[in-house]
Amino acid sequence: MDRTGREDWIRDFEAAGRRTLEDRLKYAFIRTYKPVLDDEPYRSFDSMDEYRRWCEEKLPSWLGYGRTI
Repeated sequence: MDRTGREDWIRDFEAAGRRTLEDRLKYAFIRTYKPVLDDEPYRSFDSMDEYRRWCEEKLPSWLGYGRTI
């Protein structure tokens, strides 16, 4: 990192340190729609095997819930 980049990083870090805890929490999490997972309030399964099968069949692989990505 060059000197200018480091100075920018330090200024950003110090500005973040002056924010309230409420503001830090507000901007700390990025809400992202997750297909299928966010479409229902909850799901229940009788077994872990049933849950894993459902994940592999219903969820996009990029969400990382399958046995292999």
